[in-house]
Amino acid sequence: MEIVGYIASLVIGISLGLIGGGGSILTVPVLVYLFRVQPVLATAYSLFIVGSTSFIGSFPKYKGGEINLKTAIIFGLPSIAAVFATRAFIVPSIPDELFSIGDLVVTKALLMMLLFAVLMVFASVSMIRNKNKKTEERDDTVQKFNYPLILVEGIVVGVLTGLVGAGGGFLIIPALVLLSKLPMKQAVGTSLLIIAAKSLIGFTGDPGKEAMDWTLLLSVTGLAIAGIFIGNALSKKLSAEGLKKGFGWFVLVMGIYIIIKEIFFPGGGAH
Repeated sequence: MEIVGYIASLVIGISLGLIGGGGSILTVPVLVYLFRVQPVLATAYSLFIVGSTSFIGSFPKYKGGEINLKTAIIFGLPSIAAVFATRAFIVPSIPDELFSIGDLVVTKALLMMLLFAVLMVFASVSMIRNKNKKTEERDDTVQKFNYPLILVEGIVVGVLTGLVGAGGGFLIIPALVLLSKLPMKQAVGTSLLIIAAKSLIGFTGDPGKEAMDWTLLLSVTGLAIAGIFIGNALSKKLSAEGLKKGFGWFVLVMGIYIIIKEIFFPGGGAH
């Protein structure tokens, strides 16, 4: 299982390099089901892995002029504050057992996995469906900022990132295109920088860092970083839209699998 986990770690980075997002949505399931990491701790691991990989991956985007720093700051600041507060205050305050429905006891770990699976389903839909071409091709539009909506979206993405450890690129990229009027390529590059900043700063607010297996964490991170360079190279030769759709279907199946497994067949995941 660990060998499959290390291969999957490489895939996380490749997908980030190829399609600018989506890979982070696999990080928590890989850690929980393949490396047997406890779900709440897995969300902290995921912040570090996703943040480090996105940070390294943002360098070639910056060199290529595909990052808008003003937008990254305006969108990133509320998101960073929200993810830090979520990891430092909200996650530790959630009780280990919340409530029960019949024989099903809803624990903190189960809630995290179900919330994550629902997020996977939403992410997959955004990857599968055909985007409006007018939205994709706004390369010559004058940039305008819808500040109230950017603030709200930044906070929502930050809280979700803090709770489930996913980068939230599937939420950030459409928001940057629609609310900041960024061209699609710049939205992808800028989202990588935002994901990197909020994930790594959110990780510093996590009180469970002392319990981490740093050997595992750095191994998975190293493979994901290698993957993002492979993905960047492949992105020049392959159709990103076709890959995104195929990856979206895979994420949808994974999300449904997690929901079914956690509700009807609990106990087979992390220890």
